[in-house]
Amino acid sequence: MELAGKVAVVTGAARGIGYALAERFLAEGARGVTVCDLDPADCHAAVSRLGPGTLDVAADVSVAADVAGVVARTEERFGPVDLFASNAGIGTGQGIEAGDEVWQQIWSVNVMAHVHAARAVLPSMLGRGEGYLLSTASAAGLLSNIGDAGYTVTKHAAVALAEWLAITYGDRGIKVSCLCPQGVNTDLLRSGLAAGGPATTVAAQGVIEPVDVADAVVAGLADERFLILPHPEVADYVARKAADPDRWLAGMRRLQARFAPPGQASTDGRGGS
Repeated sequence: MELAGKVAVVTGAARGIGYALAERFLAEGARGVTVCDLDPADCHAAVSRLGPGTLDVAADVSVAADVAGVVARTEERFGPVDLFASNAGIGTGQGIEAGDEVWQQIWSVNVMAHVHAARAVLPSMLGRGEGYLLSTASAAGLLSNIGDAGYTVTKHAAVALAEWLAITYGDRGIKVSCLCPQGVNTDLLRSGLAAGGPATTVAAQGVIEPVDVADAVVAGLADERFLILPHPEVADYVARKAADPDRWLAGMRRLQARFAPPGQASTDGRGGS
């Protein structure tokens, strides 16, 4: 996909990766970009910085009606949505001891938001015979996340959903990409680093900036690649995991024992030895 002249929606776009995506889409010549986030003031501030060609729509992406409303307002302002970048996501920093309400919340944001997005835009896209869905998952969706069970499980589910969408609609003109970054300088990672523990393994490997992720996304969209890996080494980790799962799991246990007891959050998923 070439972004020039296209209409895009980006969720979780007030800051971090989402903001970088919106900014880069505009730089690539997008005709309109809707900035969606939970707080109206944050959305408005982001659009004020981004300038012309943007629309701010506050919404809770875990609520289907809210997501449908974002799409409706985008269509009213710019026309049909060409690209929906479902980027919003949260972590828990907890293991399986997290309460049911915590599990429900992370499932609703990290998985169901992608479902709501697809339901909202697919009818129009299928009718036109073209459209693009971009889901932000994580390297944790291909590997694991030490200390955060909910994040690991839901990011795996996000990858699986993106795969299903690509299989089901790929021959009907719908392109799907799944973004799986590792350490990125965002609020989510900074909060983990402030807490110490295994999140420091990400910093030790090198943390990239949101703009670097946006560069990788634009290149991935141009190539229409399913997996977009801003950290190329993640592909090696996945291959290592597939080649010898037991060795990979043993490596992950060593990593966990080194940096923190179970229950502390991380964004690392290297494994191996």
